[in-house]
Amino acid sequence: MARIVARTGESVEAVQNWSWLATAADAVLAPAELPHDGAWQEAAVPGTVAGTLRVLGCLADDTAEAIGQQDHWYRTRLDQPLSGALRFEGLASWTEIWIDGTLAAESRSMFQPLALAVDLPARAEIALCFRALAPRLASAPRRSRWRPAMIQPNGLRWFRTTALGSMPGWCPAGLPTGPFRPVQRVETGTAAPVIASIDLRTSYDGAAGTVSLKVSLSDDAGGISPPAQIRCAGREAALDMTGPGALSGTLSLPGIAPWFPHTHGEPALHGLTLVLGDETIDLGRIGFRSIAVDRGADGEGFGLVVNGVPIFCRGACWSSADVVTLGGGRAAYEPWLRLARDANMNMIRVAGVMTYEDDAFFALCDELGIMVWQEMMLANFDYPQGDAGFCDAIRAEAEALLDRTQGSPSLVVLCGGSEVFQQAAMLGAPPQAWSGPVFDDILPEVVTRLRPDIAYVPNSPSGGPLPFVADKGVTHYYGVGAYLRGLDDARRAHVRFAAESLAFANVPEEISLASGHPPALTHHPDWKRGVPRDLGASWDFEDVRDHYLGLLYGVDPVLLRREDCERYLALSRATSAEVMEATFAEWRRPGSPTRGALVWLLQDLAPGAGWGVIASDGEPKAAWHGLARAFRSVQVTMTDEGVNGLMIHLINERPAPLTAHLELTCWRDGAVAVANASRTIALAAYGSMSVSAFDLLGRFFDISYAYRFGPPGHDATSVVLRAAQAGPVLAEAFHFPLGRGHARHDLGLRAEPVRDGDGWALDLSCRRLAQSVHIVDDGWRPMQNWFHLAPGDTRRIPLRPRGGSLAAPRGEVRAVNAVDRALYAPADVGA
Repeated sequence: MARIVARTGESVEAVQNWSWLATAADAVLAPAELPHDGAWQEAAVPGTVAGTLRVLGCLADDTAEAIGQQDHWYRTRLDQPLSGALRFEGLASWTEIWIDGTLAAESRSMFQPLALAVDLPARAEIALCFRALAPRLASAPRRSRWRPAMIQPNGLRWFRTTALGSMPGWCPAGLPTGPFRPVQRVETGTAAPVIASIDLRTSYDGAAGTVSLKVSLSDDAGGISPPAQIRCAGREAALDMTGPGALSGTLSLPGIAPWFPHTHGEPALHGLTLVLGDETIDLGRIGFRSIAVDRGADGEGFGLVVNGVPIFCRGACWSSADVVTLGGGRAAYEPWLRLARDANMNMIRVAGVMTYEDDAFFALCDELGIMVWQEMMLANFDYPQGDAGFCDAIRAEAEALLDRTQGSPSLVVLCGGSEVFQQAAMLGAPPQAWSGPVFDDILPEVVTRLRPDIAYVPNSPSGGPLPFVADKGVTHYYGVGAYLRGLDDARRAHVRFAAESLAFANVPEEISLASGHPPALTHHPDWKRGVPRDLGASWDFEDVRDHYLGLLYGVDPVLLRREDCERYLALSRATSAEVMEATFAEWRRPGSPTRGALVWLLQDLAPGAGWGVIASDGEPKAAWHGLARAFRSVQVTMTDEGVNGLMIHLINERPAPLTAHLELTCWRDGAVAVANASRTIALAAYGSMSVSAFDLLGRFFDISYAYRFGPPGHDATSVVLRAAQAGPVLAEAFHFPLGRGHARHDLGLRAEPVRDGDGWALDLSCRRLAQSVHIVDDGWRPMQNWFHLAPGDTRRIPLRPRGGSLAAPRGEVRAVNAVDRALYAPADVGA
C-alpha cells in the first residue's frame, strides 16, 4: 500500500521500554521459561543485539560472532491498553512474536513488515524471540551449482536476511539480529474507515503531471464509501465509486513543476492529500517525472532519460548508515545523503548485499534530488528459484518495497540483484544457468504492475556475451582499479554504464586517524584489518592503490611507506582523488559511450582505509573531494589525445544556457606562463562541446608533449571556466604532460582566514603551481580539499565547524609537491 504519512484521528507511537536477554540456542521454548532476575539488559528498539552490546561496551569480534549462535529475547509490557494493531517494520531474522505467553505470529524474513490486529489490556507482555541463525544456516541444503567465495556460508541463499556480517574481508562480522526497524502501536478512531490498500500512480508528459489514486476499503465499511477527493498543488479531483468499498480518481496538473535530479534541475515535490469523508489523510510529497531507457544506436547500452533529458548518472553505492544497528530514519540517513549531494552525486545504488532502507531514505532522496538504483537483496548465490516458497517470498518482498515507494520520484531503477549472473559465469556455469524465473518473470511482472514508471534491470552486471563485459549493458568496471589497467583503459573498455567502479582502499583524513584506531602505521595488523580484500586473492585494495601511486608519482610506494609514512599517506590520498577525477573526465566527455558510473562505496563500514569515499566517522576523504569536482554540473575537463594535442571538454547540465569565459595557460616550472589563450564560450541548456587546445591557441605548441622536437617547454596546463571574464570560477582542470612527479619545491603557499558571513573561510594563494592542496584543521572542515592551485589567483575555501566549534580556525595548508606549509591561527585575524 502506498505510504500513509498521517491520518486524522490515527495514533502511531513506538512501543518502548524493551529489555534483552541472550540464551543458548533453542534452550528456552516459550517466555514462561525465561528468568525474571537481573540478567536482562536495557535494549534500544529499533536496534540490534550488536547495537545493545556496543552501548554496553561489550561489542568485540568474539561477541559479534556469538550473536548468530544464540537465541535473543526482547520483551516489554504495554503501558496503556491497545485496540488496533502492533506493527513490526523489520525483524532480523528468524523471529517468533509472543503476546502474553501465546505465540501470535512468526516472521522468516527481515525484509517483510508484519502487522497484527490486537485488543490488549495495559501491562500485556510483548516478547520477541530471535532464534539462532547460524545453526540453521549450517543445516540448510548445501547442494548448488556454484558457491560464491565472497559471502559465507552457502546456506545463506535459503534465508531472507542481509549479507552484511557474512562477507569476511571487508564487512564487520556478526549476523544482524533484532528488531532493527520500529515496533509501533497503531490506533485509529472508531469512525474512520479501514483502508485495505491505496494504489498511487504518477506520470509526466512534458507539459502536465497526472496523479491517479485507487482506494480500497475493508469489508468493515459495509459496502458504503464516503465521498472522497484527492488534492495536490492547489487543485483537487473527486474519487468515484467503482465498486463496493472501491474508489478511483485522476487529477491532471497542467504546468506542474517536474522532478529532476538536482544536477539537472529542481527536485520539485508536491504534497498529496486524500480526503475521505471527514478524514484527512496525508500521503506525503510526490514528484512528477518520466523515465525512459536509452539503449544507444546499437541497442546494447544503458542510459536513463528523465523528462526527455539524457542524464549522466554518477554517484556511489550505499552501504549502511550504521552497520552495527542498521539504523534508519531521517537523522541516520541525512548526514550521508547530504554529503552525497554536496559531492554533486545524482544517484545512489543500494546493492543486493546490503538491506532495504526505510521510507525516510527515499523521502530524503526525493527532497535532495538523488536518484535511487534499488536492488533486490539477492547477491552472488545460486538461489533456489525452483522452490515455490522462495519465489513467493521474493514476490512479496518486491511488492512491499514498490508499494511503499509508489509516490517516490527518486526511485528510478529496480534491479534483480548483485553479481548473481556474474558469479555463475565466472565459475563456469552456462548462460542458461545465469538467470531464472525470479529475474526473468516474477520481478518484471511486479514492476509492471506496481511501478511501471521505473526501469527494470535483471541483474548488476548483465548484458553482452558475458554479464560483466564493459561495452554492453550494465557492468562492474574494475579495469582501472583491481585489474591494474592503465588510465587509458577507461576509454578503451567502452564502458556503457558502470553500476560499480573504482574501488580503492581510500585513506581517511588525519582528523579521522587522530584517535589511533586504527593506528596510522600501514604495516600494523589493525591497519590491515581495515583494508578491504578478497579472501581468495593474494593482494588487497591497498596494493591496488599503491600501484596507481607509483604510476602517477614515479615513486616506489613500498620504500616510501618505509621511509616517510606521512608523505606516503598524503600521496595515497591524492592518488585516489586523481585517478577518480581522471577516469570520470574520460567517461563524461562528449562522444563517450558512458551514460553513468557509480563508485564503490559511499561510506566505510568500519574505521580504516576502506572502500568508502566518506570515512565511518562521517568525514569526507580525498576521494570525495575528487568526485565533487568530477561530478560538477558545469564542468571543464581535459583529455590527452596524443599528436592531436589536448581536447578541452565543456559540459552544461543546467536547464538554462550558459555563456562563460574559458582560459588556458601552460606553465613552465609551475610558475611562468609560456602560452595562454582565452575565449568566450556559449553552451546550450543541457549542452556540451569539445574544443581543441590547438584551435584555442591558434598556433602550434606541443601542449601534450607528443611531438618532442626538443626539451619540454612546460610541465603543466590549466584551464579555467569562469562565469564571465575575471568572474568567479565555475570549474577548472589540469594536465601534466610529464606526469605529476615527486619533486618538491618552495611554492610560496599562503593562507589567510577571513570572515565568511557567520562563519569562516580561507583565502589561499601560491607563487608556484601547487598539487593536491589540502587543509588540515581539527576544528573546521574545508568544503573543498585536495585540489590543484595555479599561481596568480586567490582561492577562497569555505570552512564548516566540526562539532559546533566556535573557535577561529587554526591549522595548516599543505601540497604534495611543496616543502613549505602555510600555517594559520587565531592571532592572524586578531582573535
